[in-house]
Order: sequence, then C-alpha cells, then structure tokens
Amino acid sequence: MGKAIEITDANFEEIMKSEQPILVDFWAEWCGPCKMIGPIVEELAGDYDGKAVIGKVDVDSNPAVASQFGIRSIPTLLFFKGGQIVDKQVGAVPKAVLAQKLDAQL
Repeated sequence: MGKAIEITDANFEEIMKSEQPILVDFWAEWCGPCKMIGPIVEELAGDYDGKAVIGKVDVDSNPAVASQFGIRSIPTLLFFKGGQIVDKQVGAVPKAVLAQKLDAQL
C-alpha cells in the first residue's frame, strides 16, 4: 500500500527526477479544504503505487517550494511530468477528477 511522500524544500529536487508522473498536494494544517482532500491524496498514493509519485508539501514548513510555484491558495495540486507542470487543480475536488488528471499523464 503506497503512502503519500512528505515533500520538503530539501528533497523536492530529488523527487522531481522521477520518470513517473508526480502529483504534489500543497496544503497546511489550518486549511479546512486541505483536510478534505488529504485522505483522497493518500488513497491515490495507494491506487497509483508503482505508477506515479504522490506527495504532499506543508506550505508552512516548506516556503521555498511553495513560493517557487507561486502557490497562493491551498489546497493546490500540481501534476508534473519530466520535471514540468502539466496540470493543476486548485481547491478540493472529488477523487475521480484527480485520478483522471493522473491517468492522462500515465
């Protein structure tokens, strides 16, 4: 069972080297909608184990990564392929929406 990786300012560059599509959930402890989407992100980490990298960035603890991508509102989910942003989702959405965006990158 896969689990979402904790992505930090320190390990971000390393994770971006992955050949697989990457979903990054930018969130914070105090954010209500983030708490709604958090369990969905964890489920996706299980569903896409071995096919995609699923991670989470706590914007309060990792301001460098958040500012690098101009994250203003959370939750913001960025989809990367080959180190480039290929899709984006702002705000809480159903799991199917995120799965569809991930599937498009596989």
